[in-house]
Amino acid sequence: MKDDSFHKYLFISLAGAVGIILCIVFFFTLFRFKQVMEGLGTLRDILMPFIYGAVIAYLLTPVCNFVEVRLNGLLTGRLKVKEERAARFSAAMGIGLSLLFGFFIVYLLLAMVLPQVFVSVRGIVEVLPGNVVKWSDWIQQKLADDEVLANYAEQFINTAYKNMQTWLNTKLLPNMQVIVSGVSAGLISALVAVKNIVIGIFAAAYMMGNRRKFAAQGKKLIYSFAKVPVANGILDEINYINRVFGGFIDGKLLDSLIIGILCFVVMNLLNMPYTMLISVIVGVTNIIPFFGPFIGAIPCALIMLTASPIKCVYFLILILVLQQVDGNFLGPKILGDSTGLSSFWVLFSILLFGGLMGFVGMVIGVPTFAVIYDLIKKYSNWMLRKKKLSTDTSVYEELSSVEPEGEGFRYVHNGEQQE
Repeated sequence: MKDDSFHKYLFISLAGAVGIILCIVFFFTLFRFKQVMEGLGTLRDILMPFIYGAVIAYLLTPVCNFVEVRLNGLLTGRLKVKEERAARFSAAMGIGLSLLFGFFIVYLLLAMVLPQVFVSVRGIVEVLPGNVVKWSDWIQQKLADDEVLANYAEQFINTAYKNMQTWLNTKLLPNMQVIVSGVSAGLISALVAVKNIVIGIFAAAYMMGNRRKFAAQGKKLIYSFAKVPVANGILDEINYINRVFGGFIDGKLLDSLIIGILCFVVMNLLNMPYTMLISVIVGVTNIIPFFGPFIGAIPCALIMLTASPIKCVYFLILILVLQQVDGNFLGPKILGDSTGLSSFWVLFSILLFGGLMGFVGMVIGVPTFAVIYDLIKKYSNWMLRKKKLSTDTSVYEELSSVEPEGEGFRYVHNGEQQE
């Protein structure tokens, strides 16, 4: 009895101490938010190679599993190789071939896209001066026919010229050193990014080679600090996260690839310029849900405008058609209801995570919020079942109150009772 009391008071003391520590950490984070975020940013920069490696390993693991299973079956079945040797050889070949597959896809995309993009950019540079002269002549002709408009244009040009001189004298020249430093910092950042990617590739190889061991260690850790039912629930949630992220990212990449190809084919059929450059921009920005087509359409329309205003109009119509095809047919067929979020929450998640994490946040915001939404939903349903209340959302529509009745409850809707 005495021993039980000791353990009881020890548990209460530890719980109180943990609560106090968490409160201190919370208020410290609240009042030192900037410093905490800077510290997290430093930690992120240090771990960036492993973050790249984890992303690469996550994307290539399905390929690695496919190669390993097929090769292991071939070695142990037809070739009668010992299981241990076959497993080691299959694992090594799975990692190597999956990395080669990743390199091949990247090389193929770059080999197909970069030369065409270079040609398109060079064409824009060559055509732009002539178009500027053409537009200038057109504007001058219009101004010559309208004296009032000419006066407004002259005032506008004079004001713009003065503002440009002011900006050059007060902003640009005094800050040239800062600008040069910024360019140098950008080059250094690019070199650091290349270094992180190279190290990340090696880290990805190690992660794929030890993926089963890491998974087993993680499960062991979960079952060590949580009760068995809770640990089972955690593993179920991890599997759900994997399904949501894997299904969404793979589906979105395939969807964006198809949209980019469709854009390329239709633009070629319509004999539009800069087809490869614009198709790449449309395909890449389409990875962003909801806003992607519009984000890609703006710079593409400006590029098209340098060639032909009427073709720019045709291009905008094409983007609208592609967006309708993607939103109403292609996207639902490929992605299905992989996230389970309504349109409102999709928009909310894109704006929230896009503001926090930029382009990456806009891409992963929807599946991330889908997981958060699912956790909140499961927790609220668990609490309702614990209180013996209904988990059916329709029951709570226009609900006035919940009244006890016998061993259960009755739900009052606008003065009416519902058993």
